[in-house]
Amino acid sequence: MTRTYEKLFVSIEKKEARIGIIGLGYVGLPIVLRFCEEGFRVIGFDVDPAKVASLNKGKSYIRHIPSEKIAPLVGKKSPRFAATADMSRLTEADVIIICVPTPLSDKREPDLTYVENTAKEIARYLRRGQLISLESTTYPGTTDELLLPLFKKNGLKAGTDFFLVFSPEREDPGRINFTTKTTPKIVGGATPRCLKLGSLLYSKIVDRVVSVSSTRVAEMSKLLENIYRSVNIALVNELKMLCDRMGLDIWEVIEASKTKPFGFEAFYPGPGLGGHCIPIDPFYLTWKAREYDFSTRFIELAGEINTNMPYFVVQKVIEALNNNGKSIRGARIMILGVAYKKNVDDMRESPALELIRILKEKGAKVDYNDPHVPLAVSHRKAFRMRSTPLNRNTIGRYDCTLIATDHSSYDYGWIVDNSRLVVDTRNATAGIRSKKIVKA
Repeated sequence: MTRTYEKLFVSIEKKEARIGIIGLGYVGLPIVLRFCEEGFRVIGFDVDPAKVASLNKGKSYIRHIPSEKIAPLVGKKSPRFAATADMSRLTEADVIIICVPTPLSDKREPDLTYVENTAKEIARYLRRGQLISLESTTYPGTTDELLLPLFKKNGLKAGTDFFLVFSPEREDPGRINFTTKTTPKIVGGATPRCLKLGSLLYSKIVDRVVSVSSTRVAEMSKLLENIYRSVNIALVNELKMLCDRMGLDIWEVIEASKTKPFGFEAFYPGPGLGGHCIPIDPFYLTWKAREYDFSTRFIELAGEINTNMPYFVVQKVIEALNNNGKSIRGARIMILGVAYKKNVDDMRESPALELIRILKEKGAKVDYNDPHVPLAVSHRKAFRMRSTPLNRNTIGRYDCTLIATDHSSYDYGWIVDNSRLVVDTRNATAGIRSKKIVKA
C-alpha cells in the first residue's frame, strides 16, 4: 500500500479531505449539501459568475433547494462551503467530483465538450494524492478513453499517484421519497485501489454504495436505467396514440393494469420526454454501439416515438380547434407548465418548449404560465418568454388551454370552468366531466 493511498484513505475516513465539486447545478449542488452535512469542507467550481456570487451570499437559484440550506454553510463563523470560478484552486482539493452537462450535438451525437474541457483543467492542476470522480452521464469507455490518458500525461500513475472512478448521478429534482442520502450509489474504479477509495468516499454521504468491476460497467448501468424508462414511456406513448384511435382512455387502461401485483410497472404517457437524462442518454449508447458495428434498433425506435409526441399533441390541438370552428393560424393558445415535470423549475429538454416552437411555426399566438418558471429562456429554441398571469381575465381570452405540465398548484376544475377549450396531455383533469376537455 503506497503512502499516497494511505494518506488519502485516512483523510477521507476522518472527513478531513477537502472536496471539490465542478458544476453547481441540479446534480452538483445536492452533493455539495451532502458533503457539508457530513462535516466535510467543500469548494464548488462553476463557470457562471452569477451562480458563484449567489451561492457565496447563501442564496440558492434552484427552487427545490431552499436558501436556508445554503446560508449556514457560508457563514463567517465556520464556513464549510465556498464557490469559485478560479480553477487553479483545484490544487486545494483532495477529491474532485465532475458534475458537468453532457448534452447532444445538433446531429444527435454525444457532446463531451464540457467533460473534456473540465478534464483538461483538472490535468493542468493535478497533483499526487487526488481522487477524481466523474458523475456526468456518458457512454461506456469515457472514463478510460478520455479522462485516464489526460491525467497520465504528466507522468502520474492511476491507482498509485492519483485515483479515478466513475459514479453516475441519480438525482431526480423534486422527488421527496428518495434523497441523495437514501439513493444507492454505484461506483466503478480505474484500478482496485481507485474503487476502494471511491467507495469509501461515497459511503460517507449515502446509505449504500454498490461497487462494480469497472468504470465501463458503472457507465453502462446508468444508461440502462434511463433507457429502461425511455423504452417503457415510448411504449405507453404509442399505446396512447392507438387508444386515441380506438376511442379508449389510456390512463384508465393503465390504472386497471397496475392492479396486477406482479410483472407490471406503471409508466405514463405525456407530450414528450424531458429532463437532462431520458431524452439524451439513449443516444449516447446508440452512438457508441456503432463503433462495434451494432444497431440499437429497439432503443432508437423508442427515441423516435418519444421525439414525435409533441407533433401528435399539436395535431390534437389543431383538431380540437377545428371542431370549435377555429383555425390554428391566429389561434391564441395558453400553455400551462414549461418545466419538464410537475412541481420543479427545471426546463431542460422540456417537451413544452417543442410544443411552443411547433405551434408558433403553424401560426398560433402562444403564451405560457408556470408558477415555477417566471422566465423561460431557450437558446436552442431561440426564444425568451415570461410567464403570463393566470386569472379569470386572462384565461378566457385564449382559444385553447394546453396542459403540458401538471403542477399541483393548478386548480384544474377552475381552469376547465374558465377556459374555452382544454387539451390535456397529462390526465390532470381526471374526474372532471366537461365537453371542453380533449385528451392528447
